[in-house]
Amino acid sequence: MRNGPLVLVAVLGLSLAAPAVAGAAPWLDARQSPDRRAAELVAAMTLDEKISQLHLQPDAEHQRFVPPIPRLGVPGFRIANGPAGMGPADDKPQKPATALPATMALASTFDTDVARKYGRLVGAETRALAHNVSEGPDINIARVPRNGRTFEGMGEDPFLVGALGAADIRGIQENGTIAEVKHYAANNQETQRQSIDEHIDERTLNELYLPHFEQAVTEGHAGSVMCAYPKINGVFTCENPALLQDKLRDDWGFEGFVQSDWGAAHSTVGSANAGMNLEMIDGTWYGEKMKQAVLAGQVSEQRVDELLLPRFRTMFAFGQFDHPPVLTPLPTARHDAAAKDFAERGMVLLRNEHAQLPLSSAVRSIALIGPFATKAKTGGGGSSAVIPTSTVDPLPGLRARVPGAAVTLDDGSDPARAAALAAGAEVAVVMVGDNETEGKDRPSLALEGNQDALVAAVAAANPHTVVVVKSGGPVLMPWAASVPSILQAWYPGQQDGAAVAGVLFGDVNPSAKLPITFPAADADTPANTAAQFPGVNGVAEYSEGLQVGYRWFDAQGRAPLFPFGHGLSYTTFAFSGLSVRTTGDGATATFTVRNTGHRAGAEVAQLYLGFPSAAGEPPRQLKGFSRVSLAPGQSQRVTIRLAARDFSVWDTGRHAWTPVKGGFTVQVGDSSRSLPLQAPLKR
Repeated sequence: MRNGPLVLVAVLGLSLAAPAVAGAAPWLDARQSPDRRAAELVAAMTLDEKISQLHLQPDAEHQRFVPPIPRLGVPGFRIANGPAGMGPADDKPQKPATALPATMALASTFDTDVARKYGRLVGAETRALAHNVSEGPDINIARVPRNGRTFEGMGEDPFLVGALGAADIRGIQENGTIAEVKHYAANNQETQRQSIDEHIDERTLNELYLPHFEQAVTEGHAGSVMCAYPKINGVFTCENPALLQDKLRDDWGFEGFVQSDWGAAHSTVGSANAGMNLEMIDGTWYGEKMKQAVLAGQVSEQRVDELLLPRFRTMFAFGQFDHPPVLTPLPTARHDAAAKDFAERGMVLLRNEHAQLPLSSAVRSIALIGPFATKAKTGGGGSSAVIPTSTVDPLPGLRARVPGAAVTLDDGSDPARAAALAAGAEVAVVMVGDNETEGKDRPSLALEGNQDALVAAVAAANPHTVVVVKSGGPVLMPWAASVPSILQAWYPGQQDGAAVAGVLFGDVNPSAKLPITFPAADADTPANTAAQFPGVNGVAEYSEGLQVGYRWFDAQGRAPLFPFGHGLSYTTFAFSGLSVRTTGDGATATFTVRNTGHRAGAEVAQLYLGFPSAAGEPPRQLKGFSRVSLAPGQSQRVTIRLAARDFSVWDTGRHAWTPVKGGFTVQVGDSSRSLPLQAPLKR
């Protein structure tokens, strides 16, 4: 216990006499509870000191920073961007970190263990680079696939997003770093993001856009929540008491602090009363205006105390007073290996006709072609951009994997030239993709420039063409039927070249699944009118209601290009023997998965639930999944449990989750459109 103040002396640069103050500073006694320590600290602060801790104070060197209070032993508080590695923070210049594959790739693993390891690396590096908070994960639902930040999220299904997001948060926070789950709530477009008013009915809001935030709090135990830019039904989220107090704290028991998005605060009194604890960018609303509001009696000093307590309590609970984060070297070799593993696990094999993949190590010539073949695609643009500690580009990645082969590079700018190169090679690998970024939505899901023409030309020239897609979300593929193999690599991170080569040559058997539907055309998306997206006169109507993602495709009877949950393997699997039984308020489903192929692999068994028609739900909803690793010929019996909540809908009359009675259908398979096992369940 005695070492706590000594650490603070070293970090804050206090005089050697500072530990003598500890006796008069009981909040520095680590034997006390975080709640008590926070209360004691706030009680010792002046009004000016309190207000100084309610907002960031950017300066020439620090952007996301709340300065220390040496008099009280309060350390500085540094916030870093996430969620795919430590992004822009208060460093000038920004320090390098491990650029992990996009979180869309993480979601594709359908693996909570991988998500926790991913988060653990993010949290460890955030702390090692001397920051307290990682702004992530981003768990907004992909309502609009053209959203410029689709790559930052985890797809279109709240059940999947909630499970993976909670695991990611637990990993981040294992290292004493505070995870800041974002953007609460329904931050689903970049167009007019700071002013758009989203009209969302109560049932849709509670069934689609809030459950995963609830899991982030109740299962992930997130230390912080970022309130978002948009208005929801006329009220900005950072001054919305129904979201910040009623839902977040009263219903879900959140004990952490709420921080605004960059400039998302719009008031002093309204935000304070709603429960926004920390203002970011600066003190526009929580600085001098807050002091005047207190002096005028518009905001009580007790309310100011209540705004401070959650952040200090969280910092104490995470050990950030006793052991503030200090700059520490990164274990780059170990984290490079982890980044490669995450990227490989997240790649989705979309198509593989005639077992084109994996490629043989005996191949003698490869034409590597395309705008995304020239350098590693480490991530998307905006606040999540990471300066990588190193990169592996596609060309050296392939050459290292098949040193005996001649690998020739062409950037694809001239499709005719690229086709000629492809015609002379045993295999053509075409790398295409997109460049998603914060602040701008994509005008279309179509690949930019001549990429479609490039793929078509190369495929016509070489029947052994493999297309590797590096995109943050769905892209249109008018050439899909003309190429034998398509590998969705997402944004692979800094190990791009090595990871893609590992999957192409079968060092890794792909097992990832799509966390988002790939449509065949731009019009084949739920929010396909101007009123829905980007909105008219500043209002976006969520008139599609519960029909988002695969729910819309199923309800409309529309065929996607590739469905939610789809993903192939270099082996094959079969499902059999479904048995369903009720257990108290829930149920269990048990079935067998068998590897029917000739190599070891993993399958993600997915369980979807169909509600009684009177419930007004989409045809099916993901309610469980299980990753099963099997040797050739091996079988495993799998059990997935369903809770009472899984059989409930949001009742707008009671404003609560309400169980549905009637006949349900349990469906099991390997995607939302491949469900060979079905069984009725009466409740």
